[in-house]
Amino acid sequence: MTTETIKVLLADDQALVRAGFRSLLARAKDIEVVGEAGTGDEAVRTARAVRPDVVLMDIRMPGTDGLTATRTLTGDPDLTECRVIVLTTFETDEYVFAALRAGASGFLTKEIEPDDLRQAVRAVAAGDALLSPSATRRVVAQFAHRPAAPAVTPERLSVLTARERELTRLVATGLSNDEIAARLVISPLTAKTHITRALAKLGVRDRAQLVILAYETGLVVPGAQADERTEAPERPA
Repeated sequence: MTTETIKVLLADDQALVRAGFRSLLARAKDIEVVGEAGTGDEAVRTARAVRPDVVLMDIRMPGTDGLTATRTLTGDPDLTECRVIVLTTFETDEYVFAALRAGASGFLTKEIEPDDLRQAVRAVAAGDALLSPSATRRVVAQFAHRPAAPAVTPERLSVLTARERELTRLVATGLSNDEIAARLVISPLTAKTHITRALAKLGVRDRAQLVILAYETGLVVPGAQADERTEAPERPA
């Protein structure tokens, strides 16, 4: 069986950084860098031309920044299969949270190890979110300290079964599939299956977006812990 090559677009205003990532990715037979961009506008134009599977997107670029470019790419109906990984200098970059809300599938620091970079590209290309439990907790902390987001009606979750709602809640509190499986006494595969179904029913791209939606609908309350009863009460009809 042949493995399809993962097409990657590099978007960073520093040519040296792009060259470094290109060199690291070139060592993988299943990954090909199909384009480079030095600005957000160029990233959008190039992505529309080469149709990459994954865009490694720097946030701070001249002109249109990476956050705006991410929002444009993830909102383009012709690029529904394109996934964006945000590149940051520090994991606590203030723009990471906004980038996830703009549709990014996760983020990486520029100090990432070569093998981890290649694996991250493969994971996101396969449809997984590059959002570890620790990263999820940072997103949750950011959410708790920001003004309330525009309300998303809790009825948005009505398509989920009780089990899928529970799994969504646990994902949003920062638990991994293995931790969820241990808590609910189910297999990790079963946990993953429920989460995958929740993603499909809610029409969200990946785990990162599921976390955001859980907070926006009030399914989880900012500051609550995974072992607390965090689901918001039903609103009266």
